[in-house]
Amino acid sequence: MNDFAELLGRAERVLERLEAILPGPAVAPDWSAAVAYRWRRRHGRAALLAVAAPHRIRLNDLRDVDDQKQRIDRNTRQFLAGRRANNVLLTGARGTGKSSLIKALLTEYAEQGLRLIEVDKADLVDLPEIVELVAGRPERFILFCDDLSFEEGEDAYKALKSVLDGSVAAVSDNILVYATSNRRHLMPEYHDENLQARHVDGEVHPGEAVEEKISLSERFGLWISFYPFGQDDYLDIVAHWLRSFGVPDTAIAGARQDALQWALMRGSRSGRVAWQFARDFAGQLEDGSA
Repeated sequence: MNDFAELLGRAERVLERLEAILPGPAVAPDWSAAVAYRWRRRHGRAALLAVAAPHRIRLNDLRDVDDQKQRIDRNTRQFLAGRRANNVLLTGARGTGKSSLIKALLTEYAEQGLRLIEVDKADLVDLPEIVELVAGRPERFILFCDDLSFEEGEDAYKALKSVLDGSVAAVSDNILVYATSNRRHLMPEYHDENLQARHVDGEVHPGEAVEEKISLSERFGLWISFYPFGQDDYLDIVAHWLRSFGVPDTAIAGARQDALQWALMRGSRSGRVAWQFARDFAGQLEDGSA
């Protein structure tokens, strides 16, 4: 009996040491310290880290995406007003403003209680823990997943499906997921998957692999597509950023050819490339070399 009691005591001491080492649940941050947060899990410990200086871009800075801007802005205003709103998937060409649009919404509506939590794809398995952490808060939270894509069998894929609408537990109404991706269905698609299609009573039914890939993107209630910019759109964006950087109109008119050459070298006429050119050109003017 004494041996058993001694063994039990040793086991309790070991458990106490393990509890001190093992990470506990994430602690809520100081919600008044910031309007944007990053979820980070390092060495087993998770935390919401305040972003001291979030990227301040305005909705008016995003050009030639008026329809996309209007749709996501309306959805966000519904969300802030406590009305029904949808999770949003923004897909399409790179550098066209998908991520910037979400950041601009934070700039626009932070004073009305909007908050942004950025979650890396690798940390999506922690989404239930994040949802639990913010449940009951008066703020309205957008869980921001940038450049989202999955490979077959990833745990994060299942976690995101569950949070969107696949779990038995309802997600708090103060949370929406806004994700960007270059893939419409978020997973790679292969030619041989088309061979799995079935013909039933004259209708074409996709195979199981295709159905699985479509099932995640369909959980986003709002799809917003972005398309490559034409030359005039690209030059309009260049001119906007040059003006915002204080470049005079005469210099902007003279920068047209340089802007086109810059895009040609980059192989893209995206909004990102236009912004990068404008920064370079404005910097040269400040130096007196342009």
